[in-house]
Amino acid sequence: MKLLVINGPNLNLLGIREPDHYGKETYQDLLCKIQAYCDEKQIDVSFYQSNHEGDLVDRIQQAYFEQVDGIVINPGAYTHTSVALLDAVKAVQIPTVEVHISAVEQREDFRQVSYIRAACIGTITGQGTNGYLRGIDLLLEAKHDG
Repeated sequence: MKLLVINGPNLNLLGIREPDHYGKETYQDLLCKIQAYCDEKQIDVSFYQSNHEGDLVDRIQQAYFEQVDGIVINPGAYTHTSVALLDAVKAVQIPTVEVHISAVEQREDFRQVSYIRAACIGTITGQGTNGYLRGIDLLLEAKHDG
């Protein structure tokens, strides 16, 4: 199985940015955790992070041509604003799981809206960085069920 993990704006600042919401693990810690988990499960995983919406759209589209089997995405703030990311995921039709480190449903009102969710097979929130691992599990389950 070939997976892509995409992280949106400010996730490169994990461990620095609002540790009360996002924890003290660094972005590099997150990548190492996911890589180790995928190695255990013999999954080929690649990573992408950008603070720019169009770059994230481009990477989702590129995944189609690379024949990626699944995407785990934390769109960051673009969750609540980006129809472009929604349209990109819908266009490529790659099973995608939306992940948020914090429990967005318990935060500010504007964080209650997720545009990308409509194109995702599942959403994981409030499980810290372990939510990414649960997202990978959801994609594995979907592949075995499909």
